[in-house]
Amino acid sequence: MTFNPYAPPTAVVDDLAVPEAATEPPFFAVSVTKLLVMNLCTFSAYQVYWFYRNWKRIAEREPHAMWPVARAIFAIFYCYQCFSHIRDFVVGTDTGRIFAAGPLGLDEDTGPRLAAGPLAVGFIVTNLLWRLPDPYAWISTLAFVFLVPVQLHVNRLNAAANPLHDRNNRFSGWNWVAVVVGGVLVMLAVVGAFLPEVE
Repeated sequence: MTFNPYAPPTAVVDDLAVPEAATEPPFFAVSVTKLLVMNLCTFSAYQVYWFYRNWKRIAEREPHAMWPVARAIFAIFYCYQCFSHIRDFVVGTDTGRIFAAGPLGLDEDTGPRLAAGPLAVGFIVTNLLWRLPDPYAWISTLAFVFLVPVQLHVNRLNAAANPLHDRNNRFSGWNWVAVVVGGVLVMLAVVGAFLPEVE
């Protein structure tokens, strides 16, 4: 057996290994249907998880004093920052394409520019409606509706950055538990809110 000094190396080179984070989409992937169902059946608790997962992805790229858990719990104070991170994200050249805002506020291949400000205002105001008397206070549980345009934009960004990523459109076993148990509790709570009080 002869040694060829010009042959390429056969050993695995760690420097060339693709880090796991690089294969992940830039933001939390979830179908709009799953986002709506999970929020409805968890009294909007799923939106805390939604913010946490997005802040976690942002913190992996921008780790400067960012606490994803705190920002998720206090989403009413940090929703605009989260939405603006998503709005301003540019798919890098590692995918071979760059998407940036063009004329008329349109992002090439990623749809209209995300209206982070109005969506954040809608999310905050709707959350504050919990102080209304019953049954009007229930309107506050619909704050997650303002996450739908954000998630649609996220899904386009994720598809552009990593077309093969997991779209997270299936319900896991734990998801079904939350849907069944939470769905029953939500229905009972809604019925109770609209029934006349017995003195």
